[in-house]
Amino acid sequence: MKTLIKNGLVVNATGTGLADVLIDGETIAAVLAPGSNLLGFDLERNVDTVIDAAGKYVIPGGIDAHTHMQMPFGGTEASDTFETGTRAAAHGGTTSIVDFVVQYAGENVLDQYKAWHEKAAGQCAIDYGFHQILSDVQDSSLVAMDELVAEGVSSFKMFMAYKGVFLSDDGQIVKAMQKGAENGALMMMHAENGSVIDLLVEQAVRAGNTSPYNHGLTRPWQAEEEATHRAIMLANLTGAPLYVVHVSAKQAVDQIATARDNGQNVFGETCPQYLYLSLEDNLGATSDEWGPFEGAKWVCSTPLRSKAEGHQHHMWQALRTNDIQMVSTDHCPFCMKGQKDMGLTDFSKIPNGIGSVEHRMDLMYQGVVDGHISLSRWVELTSTTPARMFGMYGTKGVIQPGADGDIVVYDPNGHTSIGVGKTHHMNMDYSAYEGYEIDGHVDTVLSRGKIVVDDDTYVGTKGDGRFFKRGLSQYLI
Repeated sequence: MKTLIKNGLVVNATGTGLADVLIDGETIAAVLAPGSNLLGFDLERNVDTVIDAAGKYVIPGGIDAHTHMQMPFGGTEASDTFETGTRAAAHGGTTSIVDFVVQYAGENVLDQYKAWHEKAAGQCAIDYGFHQILSDVQDSSLVAMDELVAEGVSSFKMFMAYKGVFLSDDGQIVKAMQKGAENGALMMMHAENGSVIDLLVEQAVRAGNTSPYNHGLTRPWQAEEEATHRAIMLANLTGAPLYVVHVSAKQAVDQIATARDNGQNVFGETCPQYLYLSLEDNLGATSDEWGPFEGAKWVCSTPLRSKAEGHQHHMWQALRTNDIQMVSTDHCPFCMKGQKDMGLTDFSKIPNGIGSVEHRMDLMYQGVVDGHISLSRWVELTSTTPARMFGMYGTKGVIQPGADGDIVVYDPNGHTSIGVGKTHHMNMDYSAYEGYEIDGHVDTVLSRGKIVVDDDTYVGTKGDGRFFKRGLSQYLI
């Protein structure tokens, strides 16, 4: 099958230009001047499908490098399966995800890797890759790291919080980082001081402060800044590259910026929730249905920060200055009824997570409209840098000959209303962005040359997506 996308404004991280894009099979064959006769005078007649993108943007498909489909957590499991979650991602213009293989203490890393393949195989609407979570760093885990890099899993995540669930102590972190420095893997870190948080949570619950608002108060920015600094120092000690996930505190950004100014391979991501949502407006929300428990909808970790302290403004600034390099979602949805309400009388029992894989591209485009970032920076943050950071660039993250035909036709004159019953294909009973209005619209989504979403309709097939093996990071300084 050949597809011609004509008359659109092609937007890459390096700039924009009017061009026609020819896709032959699964890959981009040519990027041509509009109406070019270079490949013949009857190009339109010699293709199977023509998409007229006049007045629209033609961008590389989004890459969400931080998702948790079907993740077991807190006595339940994330409500999106690989099938429902990737289909929702496609609706929102994301054509690749990198999900996390979970390893709890005592489990074998390679056994878990096999289990995640079994979950995802034949289910996904779009392409997918894996990161590997390491909890207790066993000797077998270090051997597995080499095997997984060869398998195309070149990034490993550890936690400085969640004692008894995910927490790795500093010695275990150093051992894994030493291996990462040796084999080139990118080491990822959930940076919060878990011991401090556990104490504050215990004190809050004992005092009767059990509403979701207290989730934010018991995970203060100091706990994030300290852990971020500690992770940077351990990475500095070992020589491993470090990627700090879901950065929410402006003080943590400053730690990353300082390390980068000193020439260290340290990188950070943030998420839409840390740009748009806040402690006051969301964790502190009330409703007729749920009362003060309404805030449970936005319980995630790291937590939403205080807008009075200016974290959201600082995060946009960090995206402009490249102190933070990319935007993922940390998509880990739970329904209010039957899942989040497990913590109705104790916020510490609320499953942590927000669902937003469907809305990341739109929310970040609104940042273009509102003057926070440029058009090319939008593409860089949501597609190109994720591809480079995680060893996919050239195949993903760019519109150029030889790249996969992962393309989104985006209408800047369109409109998207976010909310249940509007644009909501994730498997959850509420929207974290209910009522948000976006001055743009995902019109058509192609995954490896196949149209999977057209005019708000999913036209793909379960199993269209396939596992991709990633190389080492292409973003190191």
